[in-house]
Amino acid sequence: MNFIRTEIPDVLIIEPKVHGDERGYFVETFRCDKLEDFLGYKINFSQDNESKSSCGVLRGLHYQLAPDAQTKLVRVIQGSVLDVAVDIRKGSPTFGKHVAVELTSENKRQLLIPRGFAHGFVVLEDDTIFAYKVDNYYSPENDRGILFSDEALGIDWKVPHAKLNLSAKDKVQPKLAETNDLFAYGVDYYA
Repeated sequence: MNFIRTEIPDVLIIEPKVHGDERGYFVETFRCDKLEDFLGYKINFSQDNESKSSCGVLRGLHYQLAPDAQTKLVRVIQGSVLDVAVDIRKGSPTFGKHVAVELTSENKRQLLIPRGFAHGFVVLEDDTIFAYKVDNYYSPENDRGILFSDEALGIDWKVPHAKLNLSAKDKVQPKLAETNDLFAYGVDYYA
């Protein structure tokens, strides 16, 4: 596996090695030991999730507050998405900045989004299957979000806003500057 730090060093692109021949391919999609060695801290994924969506569906930007904050390891099984992680750690040198990475069934890339980041994705192909691991269970009382179209974030979703399909909840999330439900930079949310 190849681990690549992004413009926000805590967000990682993971490129697994694909072994293929005329019969198909084999890929090791997750190795806890290698990931933990690279990160320098323990990860304990406790839940796997999967969604299937049509082109233009946008899910996000979501996060959970501590003590139920989540690290996510996301990938595409079929189709493609533009995956986005936004730094919402007050005091961080990259606060309010984002990383956007295209994840496809072809490139097999994955994105690791640590605690302290809001996460979202827009689907770029019909019948896209998106899978992800989280290291904390879903907590409705700690579920939060940031408005996907917050101009201060400057996210180019690669799909015209008129063609986006969002949940009622995601249409009315607060802008980053309008929420106090954030993380503090330098706090160890893995302790």
